[in-house]
Amino acid sequence: MHIAQNLKFLRKRKGKSQEEMAQALGLNRSTYSGYENEVAQPSLELLLQLAQSEQIPLEVLLSKPLDKLPAVELDAFQGAWRGEASGQHLRVLTTVVNAQNEEEIELISEKVSAGYTSGYADPNYLQELPTLRLPFLSKDRKYRAFPIAGDSMPPVVHGSYVVGEFVQDWLRLPSNTPCVVVTKEDGIVFKYVQNLLQEQQILRLSSTNPLYAPFEVPVSEVLEVWRFVSYISRELPDIQLDHAALGSQIRAMQADLQTALRSHNK
Repeated sequence: MHIAQNLKFLRKRKGKSQEEMAQALGLNRSTYSGYENEVAQPSLELLLQLAQSEQIPLEVLLSKPLDKLPAVELDAFQGAWRGEASGQHLRVLTTVVNAQNEEEIELISEKVSAGYTSGYADPNYLQELPTLRLPFLSKDRKYRAFPIAGDSMPPVVHGSYVVGEFVQDWLRLPSNTPCVVVTKEDGIVFKYVQNLLQEQQILRLSSTNPLYAPFEVPVSEVLEVWRFVSYISRELPDIQLDHAALGSQIRAMQADLQTALRSHNK
């Protein structure tokens, strides 16, 4: 076990003090110092957090002295997230096709949405889903419809479905793009995405409802990203007009009505 040695190495590699490293991990300095000095052992949860933040496999963090590894090997570990985020590694996308071998749009109902994070790559799970066709969408791209719960993304209301286009390369996703992001922890979420993968290996997710604070998801927690293309709802969006805009619309309607009446009387 090389936990204490590796903690000290990673901290110094970043040029951080024990106080700074402790704050980053949500600890006080004396607790963190105890881990480096082998007075105490960090919990498995803390080690998992550290392994994810450093992009180093947990077994390597525990069993190998990082300061003895060639720099190229360590860099390869810490750059592994890039291959995953860019879609260079194998990313399973199971789809349903019709009798003409055309891909269908699977509709993830609210009833089965809780199981999506474990079933998204399972053909049996997907085969049981209803499908729909939207002729205005490209046949060359993959789409899926996801249920929306809550009031965090108006004008898309609770009970609507967002249709998303599968994103293979997350690194190329423009910031401020509305997306369905499927995460290990939170499942299906529909948010505006600020792409901070290059700088911090995270996606920052924001709502259109200001009552909901933005939150961040590390790339290691992301399963899928689907770019918003359309939504399906039984309700019309609630559009609020100010007095000036409402008055302008009423006057325009009155003018149109008068013009129609004059034409009719002729």
